[in-house]
Amino acid sequence: MNELQEIRNEYSHSQLDIDNLQNSPIVQFKYWLNDAIRAGVPEPTAMILSTSGENRKPSSRVVLLKDLDHDGFTFFTNYESRKGIQIAENPQGSLLFFWPQLERQVRIEGRISRTLPHISDEYFQSRPEGNKIGAWVSPQSRRVPNREYLDNLHKDYLRLFKTRTLERPENWGGYKLLPDLVEFWQGRENRLHDRFEYTLNGSMWEIYRLAP
Repeated sequence: MNELQEIRNEYSHSQLDIDNLQNSPIVQFKYWLNDAIRAGVPEPTAMILSTSGENRKPSSRVVLLKDLDHDGFTFFTNYESRKGIQIAENPQGSLLFFWPQLERQVRIEGRISRTLPHISDEYFQSRPEGNKIGAWVSPQSRRVPNREYLDNLHKDYLRLFKTRTLERPENWGGYKLLPDLVEFWQGRENRLHDRFEYTLNGSMWEIYRLAP
């Protein structure tokens, strides 16, 4: 018997009904995110970002949500990383939040664009100094010969920024995903989960229940 086939959990933590949903998926998401924070879920702002470039091969990685407003979801990264290059080639992407303690996930699709430079500057200056220097050190997603290569770069930048202001590198900053589809998933018994999809129609959100 394949042991992986025997791994399963029965979901019974909560339920979701259309009468309990907010008209805006952003407002609904804020409620769920606050629930995850209050429940002590580890890394509640961690989200899987999926992108694809001109070759249409999808690529996924975990990033952290750093801002949320009525327009969308903001994260920060290296513009020259794999995800940065893919976003430049194809601005359509998706986010996935999973909070297993609450038996919930949220799937988000939309268009990604860079934030304004002053937003990236403000967030960069709020970071710990070690993180700021790390943004200068790492040629993110590129192949490097060994750890020593990075350690030497780190030492070089430490020396450099003893005499220079530590400003945001031009190849690092923010992105915002503006959603046009948001799905809320609540685990239920017998795999008959509650799923609701918000679809943007013009400036209005339409809500549909989906089969599990």
